[in-house]
Amino acid sequence: GAIDKLLKADPAPLMSKAAARLITPGNIEDDLGALAEVDWIVEAIIERIDLKQDLYKKLEGKRKAGSILSSNTSTIPLNHLVAGLPDSIARDFCITHFFNPPRYMRLLEVVGGPKTRPEAIAAISRFGDEMLGKVIVHAKDTPGFVANRIGVYWMQAAVTAALDLGLTIEEADAIMGRPIGAPKTGIFGLLDLVGLDLMPHVDKSMAASLKPDDAYVKLRRDWPLLTKMIADGYTGRKGKGGFYRLNTAGGGRVKESVDLKTGAYAPSTTARLDSADAAKGGLRVLVSHADKGGQYAWSVLSKLLSYAAALVPEIADDVVEIDQAMKTGFNFKRGPFEMIDQLGAAWFADKL
Repeated sequence: GAIDKLLKADPAPLMSKAAARLITPGNIEDDLGALAEVDWIVEAIIERIDLKQDLYKKLEGKRKAGSILSSNTSTIPLNHLVAGLPDSIARDFCITHFFNPPRYMRLLEVVGGPKTRPEAIAAISRFGDEMLGKVIVHAKDTPGFVANRIGVYWMQAAVTAALDLGLTIEEADAIMGRPIGAPKTGIFGLLDLVGLDLMPHVDKSMAASLKPDDAYVKLRRDWPLLTKMIADGYTGRKGKGGFYRLNTAGGGRVKESVDLKTGAYAPSTTARLDSADAAKGGLRVLVSHADKGGQYAWSVLSKLLSYAAALVPEIADDVVEIDQAMKTGFNFKRGPFEMIDQLGAAWFADKL
């Protein structure tokens, strides 16, 4: 059952299929007793506080004293997860947010609470670094932690600016990819990759958790086209397609993209923006370019970098860790503070 599905998953979650024999499957109704001797228990069930807390309560009396219990939640603050639970759980509890897919993504965000034993955080951080080869980012207990707090804001800013400036899918991706040091997919290609249906859930969770005056809450907006695409089965690469699709009608293979204004698909064309070529001269050249690509880059990056700077020390104390989170969690070439350094902090502030 579960092991067979694991072996068929794409991308492959195991480096060697032979490693599957090291995994002992079980369920939370019959097999919790098997956890009596383990040192670290990772919970990765559905993102519902009530179900997670029910599981934590079941584990009491089953797990050994001092064993570490962590949640792989990507959205729920630690203080919500342990609210009302006994100190015997809270002392051993932390968040270990592995970025997906964990075999390929190096980021591991570790979050402790006021009652979490410091030695538990130290043990998890050391094990994650030395045994799992992860980049450890110590995040504070805030919505979205570090990478998603900044990365999801970047996505919203990139989509919103593309709509406001009347860019095509291809034009937006031509700028929001390698020219700014982001993945080559660009923004809409990335949304296709992660799944369009994931975004409303992430957006809802972030908006509900953040204060009304947060820049993310002010930036977000309803997007009827996205809602319609998801309803029609266009959820990205895992569905019939997304902002891009492959039309195989008539035996052909034609790459198409959606028109952001009408929602209609048409053959995809190559974006031709002088600013994309000029970006080889650096970020300052890109965001200073007069064409719509340059305007787009500045619209997005000015918001992104300002937001990241405003979040210190709310989400983390160390700007290096924030940069690491974006580089290993979202595959950015440079983190937001490294981008500010490249632009020149004084130059960036003056242009704002």
